Amino acid sequence: MSQREQAIAAPAIFVHPTADVSPDAVLGPGSQVWNGAKVREGAVLGERCRIGHGVYIDTRVTLGDGVKIQNGVSVYEGATIADGVFVGPHATFTNDLHPRAIDPDGTPRDEWQIVPTRVEHGASIGAGAVIVCGVTIGRWAMVGAGAVVTRDVPEQALVVGVPAQVAGYACRCGRSATSRERDGWRCDACPATV
Repeated sequence: MSQREQAIAAPAIFVHPTADVSPDAVLGPGSQVWNGAKVREGAVLGERCRIGHGVYIDTRVTLGDGVKIQNGVSVYEGATIADGVFVGPHATFTNDLHPRAIDPDGTPRDEWQIVPTRVEHGASIGAGAVIVCGVTIGRWAMVGAGAVVTRDVPEQALVVGVPAQVAGYACRCGRSATSRERDGWRCDACPATV
């Protein structure tokens, strides 16, 4: 396939006129950045990402393919979000465990101590959740709305509360796995075994 044919076959990137996307950011084919969103320099968005109204994507944040970030989300430097992750409205990712505006002597603190955070393939984060930096959210895990995640979330775990605690397990289809079988949790909505 020629370069021209590849360009025609590649889905178009959409950036709303009110979005602020740095020329030093990388947007994958088919990605959409909606009104009022900001994507900073060095950020990398995979293919077919959807970035909602008022989202903030900080410097050097990496999003995989097919990531959906709803309105008002803040994703700060140090976050890596894998393919197929859903982030609900107004969720926040932090990036410094000991933030201060000034040092003890009163001088402004301009440097952050970035602590990496990772969200693995297929995970979902509910509306208003806070992800404290330094954690890994496992594959297909589900973070409940309003939860505050302060430690790693196991693969396919459903976590809720402040601080977030494991309350069950989530099927890959998104439903809770509620039936305990000898070989693991079973989803009541589909034939999958968690």
